[in-house]
Amino acid sequence: MEELLLSRIQFAANISFHILFPTITIALGWVLLFFKLRFNATKDDRWMAAYRFWVKVFALSFGLGVVSGITMSFQFGTNWPGFMETVGNVAGPLLAYEVLTAFFLEAAFLGIMLFGSRRVPNWLHTLATFLVAFGTTISAFWILVLNSWMHTPAGFEVRDGVVHATDWMAIIFNPSMPYRLVHMLLASGLTVAFLIAGVSAYRRLVGDTSKGVRLTFKTGVWLGAILIPIQIYAGDMHGLNTLEYQPQKVAAMEGNWNTSSHVPLLLFALPDEENRKNDFEIGIPSGASLILKHDPAGVVPGLNDFYAEDGTALHPPVAPVFWSFRIMVGTGVLMLLASWGTLYALRRNRGVDGLNPWLLRGLVAMTFSGWIATLAGWYTTEIGRQPWLVQGVLTTEAAVADVPATMVGATLAAYLVVYAALLIAYITVIFRLARKSSEADTRPHSGAAQVALVPAE
Repeated sequence: MEELLLSRIQFAANISFHILFPTITIALGWVLLFFKLRFNATKDDRWMAAYRFWVKVFALSFGLGVVSGITMSFQFGTNWPGFMETVGNVAGPLLAYEVLTAFFLEAAFLGIMLFGSRRVPNWLHTLATFLVAFGTTISAFWILVLNSWMHTPAGFEVRDGVVHATDWMAIIFNPSMPYRLVHMLLASGLTVAFLIAGVSAYRRLVGDTSKGVRLTFKTGVWLGAILIPIQIYAGDMHGLNTLEYQPQKVAAMEGNWNTSSHVPLLLFALPDEENRKNDFEIGIPSGASLILKHDPAGVVPGLNDFYAEDGTALHPPVAPVFWSFRIMVGTGVLMLLASWGTLYALRRNRGVDGLNPWLLRGLVAMTFSGWIATLAGWYTTEIGRQPWLVQGVLTTEAAVADVPATMVGATLAAYLVVYAALLIAYITVIFRLARKSSEADTRPHSGAAQVALVPAE
């Protein structure tokens, strides 16, 4: 059990670090395409300046995402050999499809996107930007197909303890895939929206009054304001799908122990798994029934339904799922208030110039709020699947490698140190780039023609 726990923590640390960067690159690629198309349409050099700044952030994020992804994939062999031994006939091809369709596309055109704006025809550079953005989305599609299949497996049969594919369309379009894909793509869009808004607010606070930073600020705020209501609706649909296929996860999310009607929506509670109850509950009467069943008298499943005859829990750890879900939802509510409140302030003050500095500081504080929401949602999803690695097919305990706990602990410590250093460096570099760009953008511009004459940095 010690080896299992350490291996789970190690994989969680790796995937937590890795997911931060695809969460940015998936949506940022499309935002870069928007900047480029606006430049093509208007010939306004402010859009191209925005492209050149944010393409640096894209390159930095893409590099860290690739490196951390390779490190994470090694663990399938070192820590979780039972995974590929059991479901490799499904997981292997899906991962290969990602490489064949997305990785090659990104590798072929990334160099043109990053370094070709003044070296290739404009149409080719725009096409390269589109293909890289499309490649990041296709990559997310295949990874989420595999992850969704692990939650709601379909289109397979088990022969001699090994999973064999019988219907690839059922595997790819498994019951939870559409909901999970949409939820993740919207999460990426919101992450990028608040990243752009926060960094642009920081540039304003350090003295950048250029029109270019106003454009990016408004882009980030508008993107966040548009996407957050859609994400709330998509999250509700995803929750209903989860209720159908993984009711024990929803019971843990709600902290509900007994199957009943008129279940309250708990705002705060301290789940006590040993005694199968909650302490210090604060809730909205019938709220959970109303949200999950759209009926205040709706019956919501309870955790007590998911115990084996010998008393073994067949539901996930309650407290981590309960609290990670609330962190995700709480961060989403803050995003809604921040984006819509900023739009109101922009309208009332007739632009960026009249915004209160404290509002700008608040947006700076929320620069990486998308990461918090994404990680909290990811923990809700993945911890909520326990004790299964592949729902109903393979338990986590059955897949772990027989590796000494001291060795796993040593590598885990090394990963944590390296990842902490890289994360600090990443955030520092982004704000340093913002300050440098602010210093450059406050110098006088001589028009769009000047862009073509200034050498690339």
